[in-house]
Amino acid sequence: MSDFLMLTPEQMRPIEPYFPLSHGVPRVDDRRVLSGILFVIRNGLRWRDAPADYGPHKTIYNRFIRWSRLGVFNRIFAELAAQGGKTDNLMIDATHLKAHRTAASLLKKGLYPDVSDAAVAD
Repeated sequence: MSDFLMLTPEQMRPIEPYFPLSHGVPRVDDRRVLSGILFVIRNGLRWRDAPADYGPHKTIYNRFIRWSRLGVFNRIFAELAAQGGKTDNLMIDATHLKAHRTAASLLKKGLYPDVSDAAVAD
């Protein structure tokens, strides 16, 4: 697969501390699962259409849901944004964003991102 995405160990190193620790049974490699999550989201695929190289699609989906509820992605994004330093301009291009028909139910399920701690734009 030419479009295969796999994060390198160097890319994983700064974000590894934000993932929850494994309790008991060793879990599937976080790097492989996170790469699968990014691949599915980047390509707009259904979870079941994730290539088998990333592991079982159910594992990828369950890990995405669990990490979302635990705020893992919010903490990673906040840390990476803080490392980037101050910017003079902030631009958001939403011309390519699309919402799935079930996106409206995310707020009810508690999966809506918490932006209350986000910096306010001047």
